[in-house]
Amino acid sequence: MNTHDTVRRVALLRGINVGRARRIAMGDLRRVVESLGHTHVKTLLNSGNVVYSSATADASDDAVRIEEAVASELGVRARVTALDGREIVEAVEANPLASVAVEPSRLLLLVLHDERTVGKIRPLLDKRWSPEAIALGRRVAYLWCPNGILDGRLWAAADRAVGSEGTARNLATMTKLVGLVHGV
Repeated sequence: MNTHDTVRRVALLRGINVGRARRIAMGDLRRVVESLGHTHVKTLLNSGNVVYSSATADASDDAVRIEEAVASELGVRARVTALDGREIVEAVEANPLASVAVEPSRLLLLVLHDERTVGKIRPLLDKRWSPEAIALGRRVAYLWCPNGILDGRLWAAADRAVGSEGTARNLATMTKLVGLVHGV
């Protein structure tokens, strides 16, 4: 990528707005991301979802820089996972549970910090979860929780398996992020 090329990226902060100590204003988050030289910065909801344009060659470099800046400038430590916009689009479009997961708010896309983290969740594929269901993408685990996220065994097991190496958003939120990636 030459210095004039930019790519749309999505940064997902894990655990923002969970409890009083983990709250940050989305305006402050936008300011921090812009201070790193990123442009066209938009936040979605109040949960640490940021879409921006970056001239950085590697999304993982953005993640590290955003994570450090949020900690130093806002005083909040939150694991940041950054993906190219095309990865978010592919994750939503390639949804292997689309025929089963009919309620977007109950289908979680667990975005894994990197491709190596897939190995931490792969053992869950060998267990029976009915009526819940799990499928894996390249860097996303799809978790269908028809009886609710908080009451589901699958979400609890997946969160334990990956810990801070992943962060989840429901399909409704991910679809909105796709819209921001496309500039809608």
